[in-house]
Amino acid sequence: MKKIIVSAFVLSLCFSATGQSIDKIITSNEVTRIEKILAADDMQGRRTFTPAIDKASAFIESEFKKAGLQTFMGAANFRQEFSMTESKATASKIIIDGKEIDNSKVVTFSYQPQVSLTEKSDIAVVKINKGDNLGQKFNEYYNGTKSYLVLVDASFSKVLPNIQHIDRIKANPENNTVLFVFGVPEATTFSIELSNEISKKALNNVVGVLPGKSKPDEYVIFSGHYDHLGVGSPEEGAPHTATDSIYNGANDDAAGSTAVIMLANYFKKQNNNERTIIFTTFVAEELGGFGAKYFSKQLPADKVIAMFNLEMIGTESKWGKNSAYITGFEKSNMGEILQRNLVGTAFKFYPDPYPQEQLFYRSDNATLAKLGVPAHTISTSKMDSEPNYHTADDEIETLDIANMTEIIKAIAVSSSSIISGKDTPTRVDSSQLK
Repeated sequence: MKKIIVSAFVLSLCFSATGQSIDKIITSNEVTRIEKILAADDMQGRRTFTPAIDKASAFIESEFKKAGLQTFMGAANFRQEFSMTESKATASKIIIDGKEIDNSKVVTFSYQPQVSLTEKSDIAVVKINKGDNLGQKFNEYYNGTKSYLVLVDASFSKVLPNIQHIDRIKANPENNTVLFVFGVPEATTFSIELSNEISKKALNNVVGVLPGKSKPDEYVIFSGHYDHLGVGSPEEGAPHTATDSIYNGANDDAAGSTAVIMLANYFKKQNNNERTIIFTTFVAEELGGFGAKYFSKQLPADKVIAMFNLEMIGTESKWGKNSAYITGFEKSNMGEILQRNLVGTAFKFYPDPYPQEQLFYRSDNATLAKLGVPAHTISTSKMDSEPNYHTADDEIETLDIANMTEIIKAIAVSSSSIISGKDTPTRVDSSQLK
Protein backbone atom coordinates (compact mmCIF):
# COMPACT_ATOMS: atom_id res chain seq x y z
CA MET A 1 0.00 0.00 0.00
CA LYS A 2 1.39 3.40 -0.93
CA LYS A 3 2.05 5.89 1.81
CA ILE A 4 0.03 9.04 1.36
CA ILE A 5 1.88 12.25 2.23
CA VAL A 6 -0.04 15.46 2.55
CA SER A 7 2.04 18.58 2.03
CA ALA A 8 2.20 21.29 4.68
CA PHE A 9 0.34 23.82 2.61
CA VAL A 10 -2.52 21.42 1.82
CA LEU A 11 -2.82 20.52 5.49
CA SER A 12 -3.04 24.18 6.32
CA LEU A 13 -6.06 24.85 4.14
CA CYS A 14 -8.13 24.11 7.22
CA PHE A 15 -5.76 26.06 9.48
CA SER A 16 -8.38 28.78 9.91
CA ALA A 17 -11.99 28.86 8.92
CA THR A 18 -11.76 32.62 8.44
CA GLY A 19 -8.21 32.77 7.13
CA GLN A 20 -6.97 32.68 3.57
CA SER A 21 -5.14 29.77 1.98
CA ILE A 22 -1.46 29.74 2.82
CA ASP A 23 -0.65 29.00 -0.84
CA LYS A 24 -2.05 32.35 -1.92
CA ILE A 25 -0.10 34.32 0.69
CA ILE A 26 3.28 32.64 1.07
CA THR A 27 4.40 32.31 -2.54
CA SER A 28 7.73 31.85 -4.28
CA ASN A 29 7.12 35.02 -6.28
CA GLU A 30 6.74 37.07 -3.11
CA VAL A 31 9.75 35.44 -1.46
CA THR A 32 11.78 36.26 -4.57
CA ARG A 33 10.58 39.87 -4.62
CA ILE A 34 11.66 40.54 -1.03
CA GLU A 35 14.92 38.62 -1.30
CA LYS A 36 15.92 40.48 -4.46
CA ILE A 37 15.50 43.81 -2.73
CA LEU A 38 17.28 42.92 0.53
CA ALA A 39 20.17 41.12 -1.18
CA ALA A 40 20.59 43.51 -4.10
CA ASP A 41 23.94 45.11 -4.84
CA ASP A 42 22.50 48.54 -4.09
CA MET A 43 21.96 47.42 -0.48
CA GLN A 44 25.77 47.33 -0.27
CA GLY A 45 25.81 44.35 2.09
CA ARG A 46 23.64 46.02 4.77
CA ARG A 47 26.53 46.72 7.13
CA THR A 48 25.57 48.27 10.46
CA PHE A 49 26.34 52.01 10.76
CA THR A 50 26.21 52.63 7.00
CA PRO A 51 23.55 54.29 4.81
CA ALA A 52 22.81 50.83 3.42
CA ILE A 53 21.46 49.53 6.74
CA ASP A 54 19.11 52.52 6.90
CA LYS A 55 17.91 51.72 3.40
CA ALA A 56 17.23 48.12 4.38
CA SER A 57 15.42 49.25 7.52
CA ALA A 58 13.20 51.61 5.53
CA PHE A 59 12.23 48.78 3.19
CA ILE A 60 11.29 46.43 6.04
CA GLU A 61 9.36 49.23 7.74
CA SER A 62 7.37 49.75 4.55
CA GLU A 63 6.58 46.03 4.38
CA PHE A 64 5.37 45.99 8.00
CA LYS A 65 3.18 49.00 7.31
CA LYS A 66 1.79 47.40 4.16
CA ALA A 67 1.03 44.22 6.09
CA GLY A 68 -1.04 46.24 8.57
CA LEU A 69 1.03 45.66 11.69
CA GLN A 70 0.95 47.97 14.70
CA THR A 71 4.04 49.60 16.15
CA PHE A 72 5.67 48.27 19.32
CA MET A 73 4.30 49.79 22.53
CA GLY A 74 2.65 52.67 20.69
CA ALA A 75 5.87 53.94 19.10
CA ALA A 76 5.59 56.57 16.37
CA ASN A 77 7.01 54.14 13.79
CA PHE A 78 8.45 50.65 13.39
CA ARG A 79 12.00 51.69 14.31
CA GLN A 80 13.19 50.57 17.74
CA GLU A 81 16.04 53.01 18.16
CA PHE A 82 19.01 52.81 20.50
CA SER A 83 22.66 53.82 20.46
CA MET A 84 26.09 52.34 20.99
CA THR A 85 29.47 53.79 21.86
CA GLU A 86 32.28 53.69 19.33
CA SER A 87 35.96 54.23 20.08
CA LYS A 88 38.56 55.11 17.44
CA ALA A 89 42.22 55.22 18.39
CA THR A 90 43.94 58.48 17.42
CA ALA A 91 47.28 57.99 19.18
CA SER A 92 49.06 55.12 20.89
CA LYS A 93 52.47 54.83 22.56
CA ILE A 94 53.38 51.72 24.55
CA ILE A 95 56.79 51.28 26.15
CA ILE A 96 57.62 47.95 27.86
CA ASP A 97 60.85 47.49 29.80
CA GLY A 98 62.35 50.54 28.12
CA LYS A 99 61.49 49.53 24.56
CA GLU A 100 58.78 51.19 22.47
CA ILE A 101 56.46 48.57 20.97
CA ASP A 102 55.52 48.71 17.30
CA ASN A 103 51.81 49.62 17.16
CA SER A 104 51.26 46.94 14.52
CA LYS A 105 51.86 44.37 17.27
CA VAL A 106 49.35 45.92 19.67
CA VAL A 107 45.54 45.82 19.77
CA THR A 108 43.83 48.11 22.27
CA PHE A 109 40.24 48.20 23.53
CA SER A 110 39.34 51.29 25.52
CA TYR A 111 36.38 53.66 25.67
CA GLN A 112 38.15 56.48 27.49
CA PRO A 113 39.28 59.62 25.62
CA GLN A 114 42.66 59.54 27.36
CA VAL A 115 44.47 56.61 28.97
CA SER A 116 47.69 56.82 30.95
CA LEU A 117 48.83 53.65 32.74
CA THR A 118 52.04 52.29 34.25
CA GLU A 119 53.01 49.21 36.26
CA LYS A 120 51.90 51.18 39.33
CA SER A 121 48.34 51.61 37.99
CA ASP A 122 45.34 49.35 38.61
CA ILE A 123 46.10 47.06 35.68
CA ALA A 124 46.99 43.37 35.71
CA VAL A 125 49.67 41.82 33.52
CA VAL A 126 48.52 38.43 32.20
CA LYS A 127 49.75 36.03 29.54
CA ILE A 128 48.34 33.89 26.76
CA ASN A 129 50.97 31.19 26.40
CA LYS A 130 51.70 28.87 23.51
CA GLY A 131 49.19 26.01 23.56
CA ASP A 132 46.53 27.98 25.48
CA ASN A 133 42.96 28.22 24.22
CA LEU A 134 43.31 31.62 22.59
CA GLY A 135 39.60 32.19 22.01
CA GLN A 136 38.69 31.38 25.61
CA LYS A 137 41.46 33.55 27.02
CA PHE A 138 40.70 36.42 24.67
CA ASN A 139 37.01 36.45 25.62
CA GLU A 140 37.87 36.32 29.32
CA TYR A 141 39.93 39.49 29.13
CA TYR A 142 38.00 41.28 26.37
CA ASN A 143 34.67 40.84 28.17
CA GLY A 144 36.06 41.52 31.64
CA THR A 145 35.58 44.64 33.73
CA LYS A 146 39.22 45.06 34.82
CA SER A 147 42.16 46.58 32.94
CA TYR A 148 44.66 44.11 31.48
CA LEU A 149 47.97 44.17 29.70
CA VAL A 150 47.81 40.84 27.88
CA LEU A 151 51.11 39.42 26.61
CA VAL A 152 50.31 37.07 23.73
CA ASP A 153 52.83 34.45 22.66
CA ALA A 154 54.30 34.99 19.19
CA SER A 155 52.90 31.63 18.06
CA PHE A 156 49.48 33.33 17.79
CA SER A 157 50.69 36.10 15.45
CA LYS A 158 48.61 34.72 12.57
CA VAL A 159 45.39 35.71 14.37
CA LEU A 160 46.57 39.28 14.97
CA PRO A 161 44.79 40.64 11.84
CA ASN A 162 41.51 39.07 13.00
CA ILE A 163 41.71 40.80 16.37
CA GLN A 164 42.70 44.09 14.73
CA HIS A 165 39.50 44.01 12.66
CA ILE A 166 37.20 43.73 15.70
CA ASP A 167 34.95 46.78 15.86
CA ARG A 168 35.42 48.98 18.91
CA ILE A 169 31.71 49.33 19.48
CA LYS A 170 29.79 48.45 22.65
CA ALA A 171 26.35 49.16 24.04
CA ASN A 172 27.47 49.89 27.61
CA PRO A 173 31.26 49.91 27.73
CA GLU A 174 33.18 49.64 30.97
CA ASN A 175 35.81 52.15 32.05
CA ASN A 176 38.58 49.60 31.74
CA THR A 177 41.35 49.27 29.14
CA VAL A 178 42.53 46.01 27.62
CA LEU A 179 45.70 45.75 25.52
CA PHE A 180 46.87 42.68 23.63
CA VAL A 181 50.60 42.83 22.87
CA PHE A 182 51.98 40.11 20.59
CA GLY A 183 55.48 38.70 20.86
CA VAL A 184 56.55 40.35 24.12
CA PRO A 185 57.26 37.69 26.80
CA GLU A 186 57.63 39.89 29.91
CA ALA A 187 56.56 43.31 31.20
CA THR A 188 58.24 44.43 34.42
CA THR A 189 57.88 48.13 33.79
CA PHE A 190 55.66 49.78 31.22
CA SER A 191 54.06 53.02 30.12
CA ILE A 192 50.78 53.12 28.17
CA GLU A 193 49.54 56.35 26.59
CA LEU A 194 46.37 56.21 24.46
CA SER A 195 44.08 58.78 22.87
CA ASN A 196 40.65 57.77 21.56
CA GLU A 197 37.84 59.53 19.74
CA ILE A 198 34.58 58.54 21.45
CA SER A 199 31.21 58.89 19.72
CA LYS A 200 27.62 57.70 20.00
CA LYS A 201 26.27 55.70 17.05
CA ALA A 202 22.53 55.39 16.39
CA LEU A 203 20.95 52.20 15.08
CA ASN A 204 17.60 50.43 15.16
CA ASN A 205 15.71 47.18 15.08
CA VAL A 206 12.51 47.04 13.04
CA VAL A 207 9.55 45.84 15.14
CA GLY A 208 5.90 45.29 14.26
CA VAL A 209 3.07 43.85 16.35
CA LEU A 210 -0.10 41.87 15.75
CA PRO A 211 -2.09 42.12 19.03
CA GLY A 212 -3.54 38.91 20.44
CA LYS A 213 -7.29 38.52 20.75
CA SER A 214 -7.74 36.68 24.05
CA LYS A 215 -4.15 36.62 25.39
CA PRO A 216 -2.70 39.99 24.40
CA ASP A 217 -0.12 39.94 27.22
CA GLU A 218 1.47 36.70 26.03
CA TYR A 219 3.99 37.10 23.23
CA VAL A 220 5.24 34.92 20.39
CA ILE A 221 8.24 36.33 18.52
CA PHE A 222 9.38 35.76 14.94
CA SER A 223 12.80 37.25 14.27
CA GLY A 224 15.73 37.41 11.90
CA HIS A 225 18.63 39.84 11.48
CA TYR A 226 18.78 42.26 8.58
CA ASP A 227 22.41 43.37 8.86
CA HIS A 228 25.33 41.70 7.11
CA LEU A 229 29.02 42.38 6.39
CA GLY A 230 28.90 45.26 3.91
CA VAL A 231 31.51 45.77 1.20
CA GLY A 232 34.77 43.94 1.68
CA SER A 233 38.07 43.34 -0.04
CA PRO A 234 40.13 40.25 -0.85
CA GLU A 235 42.20 40.91 2.26
CA GLU A 236 39.14 41.14 4.52
CA GLY A 237 37.19 38.14 3.35
CA ALA A 238 38.64 36.69 0.18
CA PRO A 239 35.63 37.00 -2.14
CA HIS A 240 35.70 34.36 -4.84
CA THR A 241 35.76 36.91 -7.65
CA ALA A 242 38.06 39.86 -8.03
CA THR A 243 35.28 42.10 -9.36
CA ASP A 244 32.67 41.51 -6.65
CA SER A 245 33.38 42.62 -3.11
CA ILE A 246 29.76 43.12 -1.98
CA TYR A 247 28.72 40.70 0.74
CA ASN A 248 25.06 40.49 -0.31
CA GLY A 249 24.04 38.18 2.54
CA ALA A 250 21.15 36.61 0.64
CA ASN A 251 21.08 33.61 2.94
CA ASP A 252 22.68 35.33 5.96
CA ASP A 253 20.23 36.68 6.79
CA ALA A 254 18.08 38.30 4.12
CA ALA A 255 16.44 34.86 4.06
CA GLY A 256 15.40 35.10 7.70
CA SER A 257 14.21 38.70 7.32
CA THR A 258 12.22 37.71 4.24
CA ALA A 259 10.57 34.95 6.24
CA VAL A 260 9.63 37.37 9.03
CA ILE A 261 7.95 39.70 6.50
CA MET A 262 6.13 36.79 4.86
CA LEU A 263 4.89 35.48 8.21
CA ALA A 264 3.73 38.95 9.26
CA ASN A 265 1.64 39.22 6.12
CA TYR A 266 0.30 35.69 6.55
CA PHE A 267 -0.77 35.93 10.18
CA LYS A 268 -2.30 39.37 9.66
CA LYS A 269 -4.50 37.91 6.92
CA GLN A 270 -5.38 34.89 9.06
CA ASN A 271 -6.59 37.30 11.76
CA ASN A 272 -6.98 34.56 14.36
CA ASN A 273 -3.98 34.86 16.70
CA GLU A 274 -5.00 34.58 20.34
CA ARG A 275 -1.53 35.51 21.57
CA THR A 276 0.24 38.70 20.50
CA ILE A 277 2.80 38.14 17.76
CA ILE A 278 5.87 40.35 17.55
CA PHE A 279 7.74 40.43 14.24
CA THR A 280 11.24 41.87 14.43
CA THR A 281 14.35 42.13 12.32
CA PHE A 282 17.44 42.77 14.42
CA VAL A 283 20.40 44.98 13.63
CA ALA A 284 24.06 44.38 14.56
CA GLU A 285 23.85 40.59 14.83
CA GLU A 286 27.15 40.33 12.98
CA LEU A 287 28.77 42.67 15.51
CA GLY A 288 27.69 40.64 18.52
CA GLY A 289 23.90 40.42 18.66
CA PHE A 290 23.45 43.95 19.98
CA GLY A 291 20.00 44.47 18.44
CA ALA A 292 18.61 41.35 20.10
CA LYS A 293 20.23 42.28 23.40
CA TYR A 294 18.51 45.66 23.38
CA PHE A 295 15.18 44.20 22.29
CA SER A 296 15.22 41.60 25.07
CA LYS A 297 15.24 44.34 27.69
CA GLN A 298 12.07 45.98 26.38
CA LEU A 299 9.52 43.38 27.46
CA PRO A 300 9.13 40.97 30.40
CA ALA A 301 10.79 37.66 29.55
CA ASP A 302 8.20 35.66 31.54
CA LYS A 303 5.51 36.89 29.13
CA VAL A 304 7.39 35.65 26.06
CA ILE A 305 5.91 32.23 25.29
CA ALA A 306 8.20 31.35 22.38
CA MET A 307 10.75 32.83 20.02
CA PHE A 308 11.26 31.60 16.45
CA ASN A 309 14.57 33.02 15.25
CA LEU A 310 15.06 32.42 11.53
CA GLU A 311 18.64 32.26 10.33
CA MET A 312 19.91 31.09 6.93
CA ILE A 313 16.98 29.06 5.57
CA GLY A 314 17.70 29.64 1.88
CA THR A 315 19.67 26.48 1.12
CA GLU A 316 18.77 22.83 1.51
CA SER A 317 19.64 21.19 4.82
CA LYS A 318 21.81 18.07 5.06
CA TRP A 319 18.59 16.02 4.81
CA GLY A 320 17.50 17.66 1.57
CA LYS A 321 14.24 19.45 0.82
CA ASN A 322 11.33 19.83 3.25
CA SER A 323 13.56 19.81 6.32
CA ALA A 324 15.25 22.16 8.76
CA TYR A 325 16.88 21.94 12.16
CA ILE A 326 16.21 23.63 15.48
CA THR A 327 19.10 24.75 17.66
CA GLY A 328 18.88 23.77 21.32
CA PHE A 329 16.19 21.23 20.44
CA GLU A 330 16.63 19.43 23.76
CA LYS A 331 16.41 22.59 25.88
CA SER A 332 12.59 22.87 25.64
CA ASN A 333 9.76 20.87 24.08
CA MET A 334 9.09 23.52 21.43
CA GLY A 335 10.59 21.39 18.69
CA GLU A 336 8.33 18.48 19.64
CA ILE A 337 5.29 20.75 19.42
CA LEU A 338 6.29 21.99 15.99
CA GLN A 339 6.90 18.50 14.68
CA ARG A 340 3.59 17.26 16.08
CA ASN A 341 1.78 19.99 14.17
CA LEU A 342 3.39 18.73 10.96
CA VAL A 343 2.38 15.08 11.32
CA GLY A 344 1.10 13.85 7.97
CA THR A 345 3.14 16.37 5.98
CA ALA A 346 6.35 15.96 4.02
CA PHE A 347 8.20 18.35 6.30
CA LYS A 348 10.35 17.45 9.29
CA PHE A 349 12.30 19.40 11.90
CA TYR A 350 15.50 17.85 13.28
CA PRO A 351 17.74 18.61 16.26
CA ASP A 352 20.81 20.69 15.43
CA PRO A 353 23.32 18.32 13.75
CA TYR A 354 26.27 20.63 14.44
CA PRO A 355 26.50 20.78 18.26
CA GLN A 356 30.23 21.46 18.08
CA GLU A 357 29.43 24.79 16.39
CA GLN A 358 27.46 26.02 19.43
CA LEU A 359 24.84 27.55 17.13
CA PHE A 360 22.30 27.89 19.94
CA TYR A 361 24.58 30.53 21.49
CA ARG A 362 25.66 32.20 18.25
CA SER A 363 22.42 33.74 16.99
CA ASP A 364 19.81 36.19 18.20
CA ASN A 365 17.81 33.59 20.12
CA ALA A 366 20.55 33.33 22.76
CA THR A 367 19.73 36.50 24.69
CA LEU A 368 16.12 35.56 25.44
CA ALA A 369 17.02 31.88 25.95
CA LYS A 370 19.33 32.95 28.76
CA LEU A 371 16.28 34.57 30.37
CA GLY A 372 14.39 31.26 30.27
CA VAL A 373 12.43 31.83 27.06
CA PRO A 374 11.92 28.85 24.72
CA ALA A 375 13.95 30.73 22.12
CA HIS A 376 15.37 28.68 19.27
CA THR A 377 16.86 29.28 15.85
CA ILE A 378 15.48 27.48 12.81
CA SER A 379 18.06 26.99 10.07
CA THR A 380 19.05 24.79 7.15
CA SER A 381 22.64 25.96 6.79
CA LYS A 382 25.15 23.12 6.43
CA MET A 383 27.70 24.58 8.80
CA ASP A 384 30.30 21.98 7.92
CA SER A 385 30.07 22.58 4.17
CA GLU A 386 28.18 25.78 3.34
CA PRO A 387 30.34 27.17 0.51
CA ASN A 388 29.02 30.73 0.47
CA TYR A 389 28.87 31.41 4.21
CA HIS A 390 30.36 34.87 4.90
CA THR A 391 31.64 35.26 1.34
CA ALA A 392 30.75 37.66 -1.45
CA ASP A 393 29.10 34.72 -3.24
CA ASP A 394 26.13 34.62 -0.84
CA GLU A 395 23.75 35.92 -3.52
CA ILE A 396 20.15 35.16 -4.38
CA GLU A 397 21.17 32.92 -7.28
CA THR A 398 22.58 30.42 -4.76
CA LEU A 399 19.25 30.02 -2.92
CA ASP A 400 16.56 27.39 -3.41
CA ILE A 401 13.59 29.75 -3.37
CA ALA A 402 10.97 27.03 -3.81
CA ASN A 403 12.30 25.05 -0.86
CA MET A 404 12.66 28.22 1.22
CA THR A 405 9.01 29.01 0.52
CA GLU A 406 7.98 25.58 1.83
CA ILE A 407 10.08 26.12 4.94
CA ILE A 408 8.27 29.38 5.66
CA LYS A 409 4.92 27.60 5.21
CA ALA A 410 6.02 24.85 7.58
CA ILE A 411 7.00 27.42 10.20
CA ALA A 412 3.58 29.06 9.85
CA VAL A 413 1.69 25.79 10.23
CA SER A 414 3.87 24.28 12.95
CA SER A 415 3.61 27.40 15.12
CA SER A 416 -0.19 27.50 14.90
CA SER A 417 -0.98 25.80 18.22
CA ILE A 418 1.41 28.11 20.08
CA ILE A 419 -0.09 31.20 18.49
CA SER A 420 -3.62 29.98 19.23
CA GLY A 421 -2.76 29.45 22.90
CA LYS A 422 -3.34 25.70 22.75
CA ASP A 423 0.30 24.82 23.38
CA THR A 424 2.83 26.46 25.67
CA PRO A 425 6.44 25.27 25.30
CA THR A 426 8.42 24.40 28.41
CA ARG A 427 10.86 27.04 29.62
CA VAL A 428 14.59 26.85 29.04
CA ASP A 429 16.55 26.10 32.21
CA SER A 430 18.88 29.08 32.11
CA SER A 431 21.02 27.65 34.91
CA GLN A 432 22.14 24.93 32.50
CA LEU A 433 23.25 27.36 29.78
CA LYS A 434 26.81 28.50 29.15
